[in-house]
Amino acid sequence: MCRTKEDGGAMPYNVPEDSVLFVRVGTLCRRALISCRPEMTLLDAARLMQMHDITGLVVVENERPVGIFSIRDFRRLVANSGGDLSGLTVRRGMTSCLITIRDQEYALNAIFTMARHNIHRLGVVDADGSLVGMISDTDLLSLQTKTPLYLSSEIDAATSIEQLRAIGCKILDTVVLATKAGADIRGLVQLISHFNDEMTQRLIYLLDKEEGIVLPAGAAYLALGSEGRGEQTLRTDQDSAIVYADRLPPEQIRSMERFARRMVEALEILGVPPCPGNTMASNPQWRHSLSEWKELIDRWISVPKPEHMVNFGMFQDLRAMHGDSSLEQQLHDQILAGVERNAMFLAFVARNILRFPPPLGMFGRFRVEKNGEHRGKIDLKKAGIFAITEGVSLLALEAGIVRGTTWDKLELLEKRGILSGADLETVEDSFNYLVRLRLQRQLKALAAGNPPSNHVDPLVMPDRERDALRAALKGVGTFLNIIRNHFQLNLVSR
Repeated sequence: MCRTKEDGGAMPYNVPEDSVLFVRVGTLCRRALISCRPEMTLLDAARLMQMHDITGLVVVENERPVGIFSIRDFRRLVANSGGDLSGLTVRRGMTSCLITIRDQEYALNAIFTMARHNIHRLGVVDADGSLVGMISDTDLLSLQTKTPLYLSSEIDAATSIEQLRAIGCKILDTVVLATKAGADIRGLVQLISHFNDEMTQRLIYLLDKEEGIVLPAGAAYLALGSEGRGEQTLRTDQDSAIVYADRLPPEQIRSMERFARRMVEALEILGVPPCPGNTMASNPQWRHSLSEWKELIDRWISVPKPEHMVNFGMFQDLRAMHGDSSLEQQLHDQILAGVERNAMFLAFVARNILRFPPPLGMFGRFRVEKNGEHRGKIDLKKAGIFAITEGVSLLALEAGIVRGTTWDKLELLEKRGILSGADLETVEDSFNYLVRLRLQRQLKALAAGNPPSNHVDPLVMPDRERDALRAALKGVGTFLNIIRNHFQLNLVSR
């Protein structure tokens, strides 16, 4: 595990307090906007970009920006058209959604916003929402070589597990910097998850190239839990599984077992500890053929005892990190079909979630742990993060939604009328605060040379922070009431 310092002192990946990442976006953006109409031909758009030495145009219709047309869009259209551009216009290839950022935001937040939306440009707006400029990833890359955007290049260039481990320390220091800067927690978590995915993909490549360790065709390596949802912060443990096609030859199964064992070992070298509950692909209980997984899913759903609900909760967030992604889709289809056949299962899962109420007593007093090494503290995961992630996943599952982060699912639930706008705001505010607080405390523990922990002592928190924690936990209570009413749990027999 990399060690870093959250408050003062030298960091292994040095990022000074006056880092250019804290420059305001408004001072970096290009103010001279070059625009075009959607009806402009591709060739004319290309000439316009060449004339002004730019790589993107703002597309304007009826005097308002409606999208972006970039040199990447142009190249894609050229490739797809076979070189025949006659009759093709900007409208055909432009990116219709223009994502914007305030001119007073930090450059750091612009980086996170681009990563979150997987885009290369942002519109820059002033306090009135008027478009005043554009900023691109190229503009941000020109700041310095130690930005998050450069970490992806370093990961792609890594030639050993040891190099990947060193890059992992740089990622951690970037997280420290972003947290201190007050970066948007959703964007930060998405960027961290993006880096974690890239690290895992590069590790798989290196195991193949350097050791000949491969996942055979017809199999998929799955991320589970928070990593499966794409909302992991610090990689505190490994949660993984493998699914493979039925009737895979014995020699390929043996190759798959070697891959699973070596992945666990290599991830541990990178600083990711094994799962205490052994929920890992190296465990035969989490490595099955497609038919075997389907049978397990049906068993978990049809017999909702505690162990089955725990396993289902971990597995439902599966995401194929490597291999045959069609197997992921088939598993998701099986989950949805099983839930549709067994509607009462959702109510049982909901009742299990209600076993984790926020630790607040009369008059909002905190209920802390009374014994053990965490005496006097609150477990933030059990206090609210678990209830929100599992509750949101449950509502989403009922609605046929099986992919995405907790934030993504919340937005879809609101759009479908399952959650009101006010409920969305309450739950999202609570989730944002609890995830941010946990990340801050985990970084503080690492800075002190301790393993990251989910526990906080509310009595030593500043009054303002303690009040914010109390408000967040009250929001969790509100969400649990929504779950209780939605599934009519008072009518479900115990």
